[in-house]
Amino acid sequence: MTNVQLIQALQGSIAPCVLISGDGLLLLSLSNRLSRPIERIRHICDLMKGHPEIDHQASQEQISILYRRCQHLRSAIACIIFSIVLISFIVLLLFLDAFYALSMTILINTFFVLSLAFLMASMVFFLLDIYGSLDSLKIEIRHAQGAVTKR
Repeated sequence: MTNVQLIQALQGSIAPCVLISGDGLLLLSLSNRLSRPIERIRHICDLMKGHPEIDHQASQEQISILYRRCQHLRSAIACIIFSIVLISFIVLLLFLDAFYALSMTILINTFFVLSLAFLMASMVFFLLDIYGSLDSLKIEIRHAQGAVTKR
């Protein structure tokens, strides 16, 4: 392999590395976001254990929504990780293609399309989480308004 081929291989791998960086930031954001409903579920469960005499229908509804949000975020995180793995394979294949003059264009293109599909799927799950957070907020507002009217 000549220096020119090495430089071309490095240049070709820059774009996938930028995509890995972007996916990594999304992964960080999603994993931080996942901790919030988990902590909220634990808090609600502790409150329910501390006050077993109270009707906890609103709390159970919130736990259900929060758990669904956790599932959406888990799916979003899994999709981002699959995207990162595919992009990593693309970088590897680019170097194998450059070093050994193997024709891997179809495989590289396929992995790129799949990585973008996983990225889009992750964003759909993220959007579902956002809608779920608003549903949980509605229950909390309704519950707070009911407590105010009882006073």
